[in-house]
Amino acid sequence: MGDDAGSDRAADDLAAASAAAARGAGSEALLAQGVHHAVDRYRRVVVVVDALSALAGALLAQVTREVLFGASLTVDGEHVPYLLVAVVAVLSWLAILALSGAYEHKILGSGTEEYRRILRAAVGALAVAVLGVFLTRAQVARGFVMSLAPLVAAWTLFGRYLARNWLARQRAKGLQMRRVVVLGRPDAVLEAVRHFRGALDQGYAVVSACVVGEAPEEVVEELAMPVLPPGDPLAAVTEQRAEILAIAGTEALPTGALRTLAWDLEGTGVDLMVVPTITDVAGPRVSVQPVAGLPLLLVEPPRLTGGARVVKSLIDRVTAVVLLVLLSPVLLVIAALVRFTSRGPAIFRQTRIGRDGKPFTMWKFRTMTERAEQDLDKLVTLNEHDGLLFKIRDDPRRTTVGRWLRRFSLDELPQIAHVASGKMSLVGPRPPLPSEVNRYPEDVRRRLLVKPGLTGLWQVSGRADLPWAESVRLDLYYVDNWSLSMDFVIILKTTAAVLQGRGAY
Repeated sequence: MGDDAGSDRAADDLAAASAAAARGAGSEALLAQGVHHAVDRYRRVVVVVDALSALAGALLAQVTREVLFGASLTVDGEHVPYLLVAVVAVLSWLAILALSGAYEHKILGSGTEEYRRILRAAVGALAVAVLGVFLTRAQVARGFVMSLAPLVAAWTLFGRYLARNWLARQRAKGLQMRRVVVLGRPDAVLEAVRHFRGALDQGYAVVSACVVGEAPEEVVEELAMPVLPPGDPLAAVTEQRAEILAIAGTEALPTGALRTLAWDLEGTGVDLMVVPTITDVAGPRVSVQPVAGLPLLLVEPPRLTGGARVVKSLIDRVTAVVLLVLLSPVLLVIAALVRFTSRGPAIFRQTRIGRDGKPFTMWKFRTMTERAEQDLDKLVTLNEHDGLLFKIRDDPRRTTVGRWLRRFSLDELPQIAHVASGKMSLVGPRPPLPSEVNRYPEDVRRRLLVKPGLTGLWQVSGRADLPWAESVRLDLYYVDNWSLSMDFVIILKTTAAVLQGRGAY
């Protein structure tokens, strides 16, 4: 009887929420409030960055032409002033980015879609420029036309990366956050809040929860925020000055309630989000397919084979060979430092497990004493990591040079040779030990479906500071959702993580 009564109360609460939405309660207040999105503030920063990037690219293209060819830019024999080229480049580039959707708030500041749209805009800009020159038969230097778009795109990508770093620092201080109210049943609300809290760098701050039904005391304690009844979610949004109303567990809502909420939020500046039950699936793998008015989520299978994998392998090998040539003096110096400052070889060899469970001998610069493996059993009780990994922040086996190499991940440089030979990839899961793989649960073995990487999602997300379960989740996320653009972002983040020495010990 108690359960039935609770269900009836929940149904009444749901009906009240639907009725409130249908009446438009709170919507007038929202319209008057004029929600000021954090993303709008960031968008203005990005526009300035893009304008400066276009200016830098245009000037660099002109200066390069003068330095290499000793000639300024001309059109039909007439000299074109730098200022005119700069103004045209800036205005044209901003317009093309806008038409390419590079300023849509859903892609700004996170994910790889932002970078993809910039690259598509660059291709479109180049095509338009070439077509315009052809149709007008203008006498313009082809080298300038062909170099302008790539230069502007490169500067824009770099500028957006710097803007993201600035945004991350702002969010770490609790700034530039979008305020969220979550509506749903207690368990669904709590799960959604946990996910939001676990990704504060994405810029969402849950400020209130509208709970349908009776919320257990432990749920209220963990939420640690205002918990309101669902009778008027729009009033809660107004009161909390929220920018997003997130619906957790849509199965709890009465038929038509979600549509009515969407209508009521129209013109208020508040976004309506639905929190699905699927997790760890990247956006590009999910698409909406309407069927008889029912929006179905299509989740595409992971791309473990195919043309993109071939391209990834080709990029890996070519890049690795180039890096080996460029870094050979550095590798020789490090090898000499390791060899002559402590007893033992310069290279430490260890069996690791590669793609499809195949073992290979992995190389690293030796960072520990010669008897490090034999002394491991004596230090087991000092392990600071959970799960299957063994990590000690101040490992007594580490040498003086080894401590420095570990801090900046220079000990892993010999693994570039494994990338060149095809045993590893530039980006992928961490190469595990055989003893770890022997204890893998079945789902964790999915890590072995791809080549291990020199860097990866877990390395740029905290490395040794991450709990075992989180590092596994990130590796599995990469296996299922990888893309070339994701690899590009990870490599950029790796550079920052290595220079800062984050999570390396």
